Formats: sequence, C-alpha cells, structure tokens
Amino acid sequence: MSLISNTQMSHNPITQNDLYERIYRLVQQVPHGHVTTYGAIAKHIGAVSKARLVGYALNRLLSQSTASPFSDLTVPAHRVVNRQGVCTGRRFFPGNSMIERLEQEGVVFIHEDQVDLKAHFWDTFVEPDSSYAS
Repeated sequence: MSLISNTQMSHNPITQNDLYERIYRLVQQVPHGHVTTYGAIAKHIGAVSKARLVGYALNRLLSQSTASPFSDLTVPAHRVVNRQGVCTGRRFFPGNSMIERLEQEGVVFIHEDQVDLKAHFWDTFVEPDSSYAS
C-alpha cells in the first residue's frame, strides 16, 4: 500500500471549483421530498466545519449559465437547509419559492420556514437508491 506524501499532495491542491463540483454532485443526489443540511454536505466532502462554504457554492449557482452542467436548474439547492431545518437559503430564491418547492415535494414544516428534519432528513452517508429523482 502506498501513501501519498505531503509533498505530492501540494502538487495537486483541491481548488474551490473542485469543492463546489463535489457539493453540486452531492446535492443532485438529495431525493425528492427530502432535505439535507449544509453541515452534512460539508462533512461528507471532508470539509467539516465549513457549512458556509456549501452555502457559498449553492449561491453561486444563480450566476451559472443554464448551459453549465451545474446551475439552479440542475442542482436542487432548495433541498438544503440549516442544522435546525430552517430554510435560511430562501432569501436567494425569488419570493417564497424555496418553501413552495419543498411543499410541492411533500416536505412537512413544523414552523413557517422550518422543515421537519425527523421526517425528511436525507443522510449524505447513505448510498443513494437509483430510484431517487432529483
């Protein structure tokens, strides 16, 4: 078994774009009718305590071209909430569309903008089922 040395790793640094792409690919796996959290995504990609990075990445989707493989049309950013289930990203969606999209998917709210995480949380470490729709 060969280990990669620190010197070798410095020649292939992970860029912000690489991290963002990993975030987008993971968010694309969140099933219809479920949500995950910024922190769960950060932990999954190895960026523990970097939940804000996930938020920045998802916010960047708004400026992506629709021709991009990652845009607000292809990445269901509305399915990502904070650790309490609050739709903190909703200010980046027009009107109340984040909450409306989740309600259309059958997501239940325990307060006006707080998802019932016990019922709808999707664990990023669980292997996604091929039947999941994004």
